[in-house]
Amino acid sequence: MPKTKTTPYALLLRPDETFQVLDWPASGHLKALYQAIDCQTVAAVDLTAKLTMWLDDEGIINGAPFNVAATRLYGMYRPLHQRYYGTAVLTGGPDRHGDTRGLTEDQLCELIERHLSGGATVPVQRTR
Repeated sequence: MPKTKTTPYALLLRPDETFQVLDWPASGHLKALYQAIDCQTVAAVDLTAKLTMWLDDEGIINGAPFNVAATRLYGMYRPLHQRYYGTAVLTGGPDRHGDTRGLTEDQLCELIERHLSGGATVPVQRTR
């Protein structure tokens, strides 16, 4: 039986409804989030105990575009009470030390399926 990849992932959801699968680093989580979201401060939104959505804490103030996909995804897990703006990154929840876990392959596939069922665009493979 083939061995499953054990490297954890993160899922990046852009406001234009495209997405990107990211490898989640073993350390340097905040740096990875700042780089992926292109921001200086992040806000964590817990969707479940095992799923966290990260966004630019100042996104709405800085004029980031409305993220339909992130808002829709939030509404799939919790009662919707606000809109979300800018790029979002989804990770696993915190471990017992408070460190953010990456997504498992199963979590990643479920999130992509939920995202695509909402009408999202699959990015074209780059040739360069």
